[in-house]
Amino acid sequence: MHVELTVNGQVRSADVEPRTLLVHFLRDDLGLTGTNIGCDTSSCGACTIHVDGESVKACTMLAAQARGADLTTIEGLSANGELHPMQQAFMECHGLQCGYCTPGMVMAATSLLNENRNPTEHEVREGLEGNLCRCTGYHNIVKSVLQAAGGN
Repeated sequence: MHVELTVNGQVRSADVEPRTLLVHFLRDDLGLTGTNIGCDTSSCGACTIHVDGESVKACTMLAAQARGADLTTIEGLSANGELHPMQQAFMECHGLQCGYCTPGMVMAATSLLNENRNPTEHEVREGLEGNLCRCTGYHNIVKSVLQAAGGN
């Protein structure tokens, strides 16, 4: 099956098996390994990307379902060599430890701020509940999101 879509501003295409998950297409066919596979069951959110501006767990979608869509992965979040404000906030506030969940967490947090520019701490925690971090107590993750929102 032929798949053509826009990824991080570039039109990309490939022939894939109809059952290929989007996360595997991104990692294996396009070499975008920032989108991590943490569970294959949509429980952890390590594979979170943006599809047409919406936060999506790439393990829940087939590559064929993304035909014609505009995708943004963690690799496409920064611009002109500058970190995205959310990436910068995660770095400054130590919102990561091992870093495995970080790409998905950053993508989910960015989507959250697109929907709610000035969230409360409770709204950040609620908005990120579909993304798991096995290393932290989420304090610095929440702090990072609030800083990126301008609330810290």
